[in-house]
Amino acid sequence: MEFHTAGGAMGEVGRQATRAANAADDATDSRGFLLAARAGYVAAGLLHVVIGVIALRIASGGTGSADQSGAVAALAGRPGGNVLLWACFLGCAALAVFLLSEVFFGATQRSDRERLKHRLKTGGQAVVYGAIAAVFGTYALGGSSDSSQSTQSLSARLMAHPAGMVLLIAVGLGLVVAGAFFVHRGVTRSFRENLTSLPPGTAGRAVLWLGTAGYAAKGAALAVLGVLFVVATVQHDPERSTGLDGALKTLQEQPFGAWILGAVALGLICYGLFMVVRAKYQRM
Repeated sequence: MEFHTAGGAMGEVGRQATRAANAADDATDSRGFLLAARAGYVAAGLLHVVIGVIALRIASGGTGSADQSGAVAALAGRPGGNVLLWACFLGCAALAVFLLSEVFFGATQRSDRERLKHRLKTGGQAVVYGAIAAVFGTYALGGSSDSSQSTQSLSARLMAHPAGMVLLIAVGLGLVVAGAFFVHRGVTRSFRENLTSLPPGTAGRAVLWLGTAGYAAKGAALAVLGVLFVVATVQHDPERSTGLDGALKTLQEQPFGAWILGAVALGLICYGLFMVVRAKYQRM
């Protein structure tokens, strides 16, 4: 009797969990939620455009922080900036939740290997957009952050332990691989797989050009960032782990660095504009 009672209770818990999962899946598939999630691509695109503009200013001899915190601070200082920050926060948060739902409910018809690959990819993207949402939210609430300083502090703590050094090297190598992946997607234009369609005629060709230049530029920035992580860890120098801003400024220190940084900056602007267009045509 007790066995049947326990079995029935477990069955009811399972049914309730299934209904909750289905409700969550339906919620993330609703038109309003999908529109909010698409706005997350616009927010991320705007962020990349501003980072590219700051990097272009640095390449021409100016100053600034060419990273997420620097870009969000620049947006916050504009008229109506706080409203814009809240809109960007909500969009990125919605996109992160949507991608997280894809980890659990997406790719159900694929093979086990493809499903695992899909979950790892969308899970990583969910973390990225969640982190961007956190930066927008921090500034919208009146706070601030320093991406470079935070990266240096975390790197210093990790370098104090052998396991932490291994983790930093792994992160650096992962960023290099990610950079190569972005460059490959740009050169081969395989990013088209994520789009339902393209605008007709010249507009469509412009979108492809933006995607090609943008993915290649972002890949180059990620690769340099990864190399800096590895070099800083091997030399036990956390001050060299300064995040994206440090990676871009390192480019400027190379021969013809201003031209190289300028080209990458323009590429990041292209990537940002592509992300804005992607918001409309992204397959979701």
